Amino acid sequence: MELLFTILLVATSAVMIMLVLLHKGRGGGLSDMFGGGVSSTLGGSSVAERNLDRFTIGMGVIWFACVVALGLLKAYSGS
Repeated sequence: MELLFTILLVATSAVMIMLVLLHKGRGGGLSDMFGGGVSSTLGGSSVAERNLDRFTIGMGVIWFACVVALGLLKAYSGS
C-alpha cells in the first residue's frame, strides 16, 4: 500500500510541476524578470486557463492526500 502511495506521489509531483509551469504569469513577480510582463488580457481568463486552474487544484488535492496517507502509514507502521 505504501508503494502505491509513493508511486502516486511521485507521479502527481511531476504533473504538478508541469502544470504550474504552464500557468501564465500574473505580473509583479518573478515572471516579469524573464519577459512575462506584457499581458493583453488582464481582466478575464479564457476557458483553457480556468480548466488548467481546476486541473491544477485537483492534482494538488490528490498530492496532498498522498502526503497525508503516507504520513499516516509511516506513523502507524512503527518504522
